[in-house]
Amino acid sequence: MEIHYHGHSCVEFHEGDVRLLVDPFLAPNNPLATATASDVDPTHIALTHGHADHVADVVEVAKRTGAQCVAMVELANWLEEQGVENVSDPNLGGTVSFEGLSIKLVPAWHTNTTPGSAERPFSAGAGTAMGSAAGLVIEIGEVTIYDAGDTCLFGDMEMIGKRHGVDLALLPIGGHYTMDRDDAVYAAGLIGATQVMPIHFNTFPPIETDVEAFGDDLNSKSIEAIIIEPGGSARM
Repeated sequence: MEIHYHGHSCVEFHEGDVRLLVDPFLAPNNPLATATASDVDPTHIALTHGHADHVADVVEVAKRTGAQCVAMVELANWLEEQGVENVSDPNLGGTVSFEGLSIKLVPAWHTNTTPGSAERPFSAGAGTAMGSAAGLVIEIGEVTIYDAGDTCLFGDMEMIGKRHGVDLALLPIGGHYTMDRDDAVYAAGLIGATQVMPIHFNTFPPIETDVEAFGDDLNSKSIEAIIIEPGGSARM
């Protein structure tokens, strides 16, 4: 499987004919991204929640590519209202399956609104409350991925790990809007994944953190850190 990291929480997973794009936030909206909405060609798109730094480019990409979108039911309905045609609308605990791919929504402790006005696209207050945020349990090929989404640390991460046998966990580490890198190290232990990839950090000043220190802390616990520079790729 190939992993392509666009910065922030925007990640692509490629395996065979499946190209899954999670939380589309690309250049120029994403200051760390090197790819634009015109540069990606996913077969599927999954969303953790509706904040602008996770959905800024979803409508443009979905309309151009016809990718199958997966999102919490309220957010899925919002996508349809924007003219996106191929939408699956599970709720927490729901799984949708495709050839070579399945996506299950699991809890995340975070707020969830659609983007605000054109003048204030990143304002939660200017947006519309949109159900719960979610994490994603993704099975692609022979790999099980847990994308925690935007969340604080919570004890049921241990249950998610035990239930699904997670190979790779994507954890936010920037703090302020999500858990910080210290809580993420603790979360990694709860989940039991052998590999952890940090997300949601260094995009904006409030979420700047020391990613190398995070990697060192994981390695000290015999957990492999998968740290990819924005615009970079890795294989697993």
